[in-house]
Amino acid sequence: MEKKYKYILWDLDGTLTDSALGILRTAAYALRHFGIQVDDLRQLRPFVGPPLEDSFMEFYGFSATQAQEAVEIYRGRYEKIGVRENAPYPGVHECLQRLRERGYTLMLATSKPENTARTVLKEFELEGFFDFVCGRDAEGRLHSKADVLRHIFETTGIGVEKERAVMVGDRKYDILGAKEVGIDAVGVLFGYGSREELSGAGASWLVEDYEGVLELFP
Repeated sequence: MEKKYKYILWDLDGTLTDSALGILRTAAYALRHFGIQVDDLRQLRPFVGPPLEDSFMEFYGFSATQAQEAVEIYRGRYEKIGVRENAPYPGVHECLQRLRERGYTLMLATSKPENTARTVLKEFELEGFFDFVCGRDAEGRLHSKADVLRHIFETTGIGVEKERAVMVGDRKYDILGAKEVGIDAVGVLFGYGSREELSGAGASWLVEDYEGVLELFP
């Protein structure tokens, strides 16, 4: 591929780290507060990716008020325990290092709260690879992946050359968010989204592993 990109915007969960265990256990913990027992954590896989309150409302019929309460309960456990029920994918450090050596600017664009995302990056020695980190804000202004991407464009100034930016993620929310703001997107197949989900959302490319990512960005 011709080197047309300069900025690579990365999702976190399922793209850089295998975080499902902590997310699923914590979602089940929050649901138990409302009398909902989930014994098979695989039922909660849709919680990985979208904003939490959306998941509680969509999958369990919570009201907006209930969803917000559930999110607070979730965060109480996740920030103490769930954040460490997580691991970086093998090869992620090498991939990010090689991309930086090739001259790419790496940024994080996650639907996790920004302070939690920074904790994860620090825990797994990933923070030094990123020139800018953006997640959901405490005030709730940055709700969707598209909101996060727009904030990155406005804050860093790269919006004036967004044709040189590309999103890398594992769920349809990453791909749809990228399309909404007008940039290309790469779907990674080692995360939590299927080939059908990512291609259906309109991913420009699908890759099986980090070597596939490196081949796209010479």
